[in-house]
Amino acid sequence: MRKIQKHVVKDKEIFVGLEDSKKTWKLCVRSKGVIVHETSMPAKYKVLRNYFRNKFPECTIRVMYEAGFRGFGLHDQLESDGWDCIVTPPHTVVEEKCQRKKNDRIDCRRLAKNLENGDYKSCHVPDKELREDRQISRIFGQVQRDIVRVSNRIRRTLEFHGLDDHFPSGRWITKEYRELMPKLEKMELSASLKYSFIILMRELDHLRRLKKDLFRELRKLAKTDRYKEGVRLLRSAPGIGPLTAIRLVLEWGDLSRFKRKEEFANFLGLVPSEHSSGEQDHKGHITKQGNRAVRAWLIECSWVSIRYDPVLLDKYQRVLKNCGSKKKAIVAVSRKLALRLRALLLTRDEYVKGVIEQF
Repeated sequence: MRKIQKHVVKDKEIFVGLEDSKKTWKLCVRSKGVIVHETSMPAKYKVLRNYFRNKFPECTIRVMYEAGFRGFGLHDQLESDGWDCIVTPPHTVVEEKCQRKKNDRIDCRRLAKNLENGDYKSCHVPDKELREDRQISRIFGQVQRDIVRVSNRIRRTLEFHGLDDHFPSGRWITKEYRELMPKLEKMELSASLKYSFIILMRELDHLRRLKKDLFRELRKLAKTDRYKEGVRLLRSAPGIGPLTAIRLVLEWGDLSRFKRKEEFANFLGLVPSEHSSGEQDHKGHITKQGNRAVRAWLIECSWVSIRYDPVLLDKYQRVLKNCGSKKKAIVAVSRKLALRLRALLLTRDEYVKGVIEQF
């Protein structure tokens, strides 16, 4: 068997499907349309590298694995050793409609087969510096969500103990939270309940300090040579502030990889889904692919931009008149705004208000 395997794969191109998990990797190796080897190994790159070098020393190796919790570190290691690596989005992996079994062995076989047949889609892999800089923006978003959670926890605790009647109803701003503890100190509460509120307020204050620190770091990044030009161009657009500008630059990276504006809109998840067959043509809600946070930023900025750009306002009014939905109208505006932002970054021209089309 070993002699046959060496004969089949010697000096050939091999295709490896790798199923990633926390402790183990399962591999399926294909060449010339057949499986030549399957194995399982500890999830350590040193073991994988030795496996390739010892088992297939004279072969051209191509590897594909699904994007997941490990990010792109494995991709970088494989590429640095001279092996081609494809990272594919999990939701785009082609599989048989009748497949009713799923396990790691089946998954790695499917990846290897799709790789050999060229039937796959690949993720864009940003360089290491951009990935690490972008992490600041993502932690900023996580801290912001934590602030909302703790703020809600404080409000729910007030309601649970019947104290909400002593405080304003509706949405609170920072001022109401700052005045909370002085008001609670004047009320007749048990020491345990007061201490509970003290802990919650300490957590909230700590998260707000972290948010300020992260914001300062993002502003520093915005002034670096790599990002300052993109930030300047995006800030010329109505509704785009300094924070959104640097976060969009970090999330989008180099937009020249999108040859058509439709590809970029699809990447953002701002195109309608479609389920058509024969003469029936049905389009539904937007696909919502990609980063949901980016869509939220674009929609938030669009509400501001329609107050300053008559063309975007006209777009909003026309869609609203046709469908009667403000949500659909502002999504249409956000798609148009996103395509214009792409044009700014590609042409290196600043935004011009009132222009019908901008390329």
